[in-house]
Amino acid sequence: MATKIRLQRHGRGKRPFYYVVVADSRARRDGKFIDRIGDYNPLTVPATINIDFDKAFQWVMNGAEPTDTVRRILSYKGVMYKKHLARGLRKGALTEEQMEKMMNEWFEYKENKIATRVEKLNAAKDAKKAENFAAETKKREEYADKLKAAEVVEEEAPIEENVVEENVVVEESTEENVEQTENQESEVTETPAE
Repeated sequence: MATKIRLQRHGRGKRPFYYVVVADSRARRDGKFIDRIGDYNPLTVPATINIDFDKAFQWVMNGAEPTDTVRRILSYKGVMYKKHLARGLRKGALTEEQMEKMMNEWFEYKENKIATRVEKLNAAKDAKKAENFAAETKKREEYADKLKAAEVVEEEAPIEENVVEENVVVEESTEENVEQTENQESEVTETPAE
C-alpha cells in the first residue's frame, strides 16, 4: 500500500484550513486517513503550521511520500532537513552529536528568519495604519475648513432684510385674502335676498 502525506481540506467556502494527514494514495482527498500529523491555515499572515515533528519524521523515514505542498511545509518545519541528516548519519558521514548541533543551528536560523519577517510585516502594517490615519485627518480638516467657509458666507449675507421682506409680503397677502373673503361674504348675503 502506497502512503501519501497530504492535505485534507476543511472549513467553509473560501475560508479553508487543512489537516496534514497520512493516507492511502487511493483514498479520496477528504476521506479515510491513517494518521493526522498536523494542520495548516494559509489565511493567516504568516501561515499557521502546526506539525507533530516526531510523527512526521517517522512517517517520512518509513517511506510515506509527501505531496508538493506538504513537502514545502515539512521543509519549512525542518522535517526534510532532518531526513537528509539522518541519511548522512546512516551512511556514517555524520555523528549523532554533529546531527543534533546542525539541527539546533538550523532551528535558530529559521526562528530568526521568521521573527524578522513578522517584524517587517508588523512594521508595514503599522505604517499603512499611520498613513490611513493621516489621510483621514486631512479629510476631516478639509471638511472643517469647508464648514467654516460656509459659515463666513452666511454671516456676510444680509439675512435680516430678506426676512423683513418676506413678512411684508405675507402680511399683504393676508390683507388681500381678508378683503376677498369679505367681498365674497357680502355677495353671498346679497344672493338670497333677491
